[in-house]
Amino acid sequence: MTGPVPTILPVATGRVTAAAFWRALRRHPVLAWTSAATATAASGAAVVVPILLGRLVDLVVAGGTVRSLLLISGWILAAGLAAAALTGVSRWLVTEWGTRACADLREQVLDHALRMDAARLEAVGSGDVASRVTEDVEQVTDSVQLAAGVFTSLVTVVITFAGFATLDWRIAAAFLVVFPVYVLSLRRFVPRAARLYAAERQAAAVRTQSLLTTFTGARTVHAYGMQEPQGRRVDEASRGAVVARLRAVRGFLWFANMMNYAEAIGLTAVLLTGFLLVRGEVSTVGDVTAAALLFHRLFGPLGMLLISFNDVQSAGAALARLVGIAGLDVPAARVVDPAGSRAPAGVVATSVSHRYPDGPTVLHDVSIEVAPGESLAIVGESGAGKTTLAAILGGVFPATGGKVWLGDLPIDDLHPDELRRLVGVVTQEVHVFAGTLADDLRLAAPHADDAQLHAALALVGADTWVAALPDGLQTVVGDGEHHLTPSQAQQVALARIALLDPPIVVLDEATAEAGSAGARQLELASAALVRGRTAIVVAHRLTQAQACDRIAVMAHGRIVELGSPEELVAAGGTYATLWSAWHR
Repeated sequence: MTGPVPTILPVATGRVTAAAFWRALRRHPVLAWTSAATATAASGAAVVVPILLGRLVDLVVAGGTVRSLLLISGWILAAGLAAAALTGVSRWLVTEWGTRACADLREQVLDHALRMDAARLEAVGSGDVASRVTEDVEQVTDSVQLAAGVFTSLVTVVITFAGFATLDWRIAAAFLVVFPVYVLSLRRFVPRAARLYAAERQAAAVRTQSLLTTFTGARTVHAYGMQEPQGRRVDEASRGAVVARLRAVRGFLWFANMMNYAEAIGLTAVLLTGFLLVRGEVSTVGDVTAAALLFHRLFGPLGMLLISFNDVQSAGAALARLVGIAGLDVPAARVVDPAGSRAPAGVVATSVSHRYPDGPTVLHDVSIEVAPGESLAIVGESGAGKTTLAAILGGVFPATGGKVWLGDLPIDDLHPDELRRLVGVVTQEVHVFAGTLADDLRLAAPHADDAQLHAALALVGADTWVAALPDGLQTVVGDGEHHLTPSQAQQVALARIALLDPPIVVLDEATAEAGSAGARQLELASAALVRGRTAIVVAHRLTQAQACDRIAVMAHGRIVELGSPEELVAAGGTYATLWSAWHR
């Protein structure tokens, strides 16, 4: 049995969620005013129809002339046509308004997700983030049509109440008998529904996390014969999502039944009151007819408003999760001068320590200085802290203790956009994005021309195989398209750094994924990339470490040896032993 995945990313409160969505709606004032105006006009025209029908009934009862009957019938026809046309325009405008607001919010959420602190993102796992920017965004977007219906229904209800005011007040008062039923039903349903739909979205996030970890670790699952236990984990997570959904549906079905009871009670009260008033000759048959038609007309809008609480609660839960990301305190985007200084800058770390959440300390009081233009290799056994130290020096995430400077600037004071201009990072696991190879490369330099792309590829030794691709730089790569080998994918990642042209580079085992045939090629590509730059290289192969100016040997989160390759070999210590074994 596995427990639920803890939610680390926040979920916004109802008030914060409503305020955020209202701000998104206010960004489109023209659509807002035109939507409100057309919805009001459409509802007004629709309410006129039953009132005129009531006048027509009174005219027939009184024996009115044919001319007067035809005149009122003409007005009824005109009002009906106007209501139909205005309703269509209103729905379109409201849908456009809501869609644009959702698009703005979606872009804001994606921007915040991409700028999220790496340590927080790693702690929460990919499932929660992925479910928010996919399933939750889809849920909110799909609800735009619902929102259009809710908006027009709300306007219709208000205008219809105004129509009731033109009739006998006693008939309008009889209609109010439905409100105790509505109020009691809503008081029971709304708080419970909020909890049910929040639980449903959380269960969906757990299911997504389980599926993602299974898919990404499929090879490990097969290698260790874990198909059955992993299948049970996925089944448990999926079953939890289904159970949460069924609980929400059962709550909604109870609420829908109560709405049917309210409509039956209300219509009975209106007709009975109208019958008594007509019999007492204090109201007309036309007024009662108009009241009954107005009430009947309210069935659709009121039902839409009340029954839509089901979808509104579900969409609201998804929206609260989105606003939770959008409200995170992340650095805003900043325009960085692409032609800024590319002079080599040094890297200095003093008394750096690091501890992952709920884990042991993995770095202990590490101090090191990398001079401008110098290359430093970091070697050591698995778990020695090499990757953690490189990530901290490269600004991937902050240390829990100590200080790091890039040149004369504290790394904590740098805006993320400025940091990425100064430091380029290539890890062991790289990603080939779906699209043309040229677009994949231009992620690092959006304005680079083809000549610059070819120059970067030539620097890392990738120009030969790129020239042999079916469409050269325009070849579509990524999932389901032209397959790149691990060595080729690493060269693309190195070429991106060449296009970015930062003064500092961090290569975290950037040749580890290549087989023996491609390792030497990647070592040459890495050497070409770091030439003239300040470089920190987590070396998987000691031949790569030998090419660096200095080597830091790590063990148990500390630097135990530091010096040039020749000095360390001559010293006869840990590195000399490793080099001797590797050389043999």
